[in-house]
Amino acid sequence: MPAININRVVLTGNLTRDPELRSTPSGVSVCSLRLACNTRRKVGEEWADKPNYFDVTVWGAQGENCARFLAKGRPIAIDGRLEWREWEHDDTKRQAIDIIADSVQFLGSNGAGDEREPREATSAAEPDTDDAAPDAKPARAERSEDNAAA
Repeated sequence: MPAININRVVLTGNLTRDPELRSTPSGVSVCSLRLACNTRRKVGEEWADKPNYFDVTVWGAQGENCARFLAKGRPIAIDGRLEWREWEHDDTKRQAIDIIADSVQFLGSNGAGDEREPREATSAAEPDTDDAAPDAKPARAERSEDNAAA
């Protein structure tokens, strides 16, 4: 029996830039986010923050909601998986690990004085991989009845 692999990522942090929304040739929306998460380390007697930066891809209606409601500096929580990709640029092989978000939780306020409860952006649609951008892959669509109305 083959070993069971677990590929799960849960992060909280702040957006380092505004979300970037684009579409595949078939019209499926895909949103790119950049998330900063600090790690605290003791340097001598003092504690210091070390920033870590992660690229996050959000597909479908969930990505559209991220582009519509999120902005640079906004705190969010991500639940998703890691995806490795490689490509060639100027005859040099390159590689990167991205986070494919299964759910995005909006934390804090939207900066406009609106103190609504955090909400989760969800999507039931899974994009076609045939015409997806070569550097992006579809996220697994997991949706419960509770999230259907969000």
